[in-house]
Amino acid sequence: MILVDWQIEDRIRRGHIRVEPFDPDLIQPNSLDIRLGSHFVWYVPGDTVIDPYEKETVCAKTEEMVADSIVLAPGQFLLAETLESIELPDDIVASIEGKSSIARLGVELHQTGGWIDAGFRGTITLEMCNVNARPVKVYAGMPIGQLVFYRTDRAARPYNMKQDAKYMDQRQATLSRYHENARHA
Repeated sequence: MILVDWQIEDRIRRGHIRVEPFDPDLIQPNSLDIRLGSHFVWYVPGDTVIDPYEKETVCAKTEEMVADSIVLAPGQFLLAETLESIELPDDIVASIEGKSSIARLGVELHQTGGWIDAGFRGTITLEMCNVNARPVKVYAGMPIGQLVFYRTDRAARPYNMKQDAKYMDQRQATLSRYHENARHA
């Protein structure tokens, strides 16, 4: 079941879902708008191959900055943080969706990482890409996406109880931690 506006507000006000900072004006009929944070990370163009099992290549040749705005060049991919930090209980999951007004500028908010497990706590790393032929400027603090909350049965092992919860308590745009996975042949 997707939570509607009054259910979202009720669960946030009672602390069942935590959102910091929380602005009730960001509640939509079936979602909560989230805002862009100010931390950005991107890969410097080049020929260096990124091997997801090798931390050195994942972290190599990146740049980062904290800024009030950033211009996404055509075809540019970058990671960004949400302004909001969230905490989900063991019976609520969320998905992050782009706002249509931003998508109509050619900005994609996430590539495939749009699922937030029950028990997650932290800021959300956005996987942004500009598919427009022109540069697009985005601003820290602007509503950039929306969280859709789903009520589920209680998870037996929510994200915060997993030994391998690689992104628990993340607070900035976070590079892939795939290298922490066991390599299977």
